[in-house]
Amino acid sequence: MADRAALAAFLRARREALQPEDVGLPRGRRRRTGGLRREEVAALCDMSVDYYSRLEQPRGPHPSEQMLAAMARGLHLSLEERDLLFQLAGHALPHRTRRGDHINPGMMRILDRLEDTPAQVMNHLGETLKQTRPAVALLGDETAHTGLARSAHYRWFTDPASRLIHPEDDHAEQSRLMVADLHGAYTRDGGESRAAEFVEALNRESPEFAEIWRERPVLGPYCASKRFRHPQVGTLELHCQTLVDPDQSQRLVVYTATPGTESHTSLRLLSLLPITPGTPVTGGP
Repeated sequence: MADRAALAAFLRARREALQPEDVGLPRGRRRRTGGLRREEVAALCDMSVDYYSRLEQPRGPHPSEQMLAAMARGLHLSLEERDLLFQLAGHALPHRTRRGDHINPGMMRILDRLEDTPAQVMNHLGETLKQTRPAVALLGDETAHTGLARSAHYRWFTDPASRLIHPEDDHAEQSRLMVADLHGAYTRDGGESRAAEFVEALNRESPEFAEIWRERPVLGPYCASKRFRHPQVGTLELHCQTLVDPDQSQRLVVYTATPGTESHTSLRLLSLLPITPGTPVTGGP
């Protein structure tokens, strides 16, 4: 059973403990007390202010597991705090598998400070968990996919549109990188894991994947430069820097360009482009 009073007290305590700087927000001169406002937390959790406010009062609806997961991310909860949130709301505790959909609070704090840079948090299966606005402008909304298509590895070998973002000359190398990355996840997780599900599906659906998989490629350096094709700013040559969180099998991927280059100028233009949420961005001509 849900403990509404305890849930409300917990949400209120976490909101008041979280500082604007923790989530990349300016403190401002008019902020008289510490912590975040309810409307700020609601925005971080992708829910209405009224919905969140009613949970804190407490007189709100019984939140679903999806809403609880959104609040755990928005409030930057640790795994232990997330488990308590689910328990107070009357839900079973989420399984702590290597799927790693719960973003580590430290990783979230870093991502929040990269609001003007293409950056995103991904799990070890290539599923994007959260993106900055410039990352959506560059790559499309990768969090909008469902099922196996959540994984960039799966989309690369089953959806031709996913390849439009890279020049055709780079496709062979990108294919090897995708297979090598999934091979690493499969090796760590074993034959009964979600990684194995992707391997089985791709061996069945993609002859290209099956051919490369038989070679058992090993992933090389993360920081090799890549070329991206964008329909509005053209081709960009970007460096991919990766911060790995070994405990939760997640990685923070940041895309940068060499200052003074055309790619650097184009990357800055991305922040000015309008974005329609949920609409993937495909490569240009």
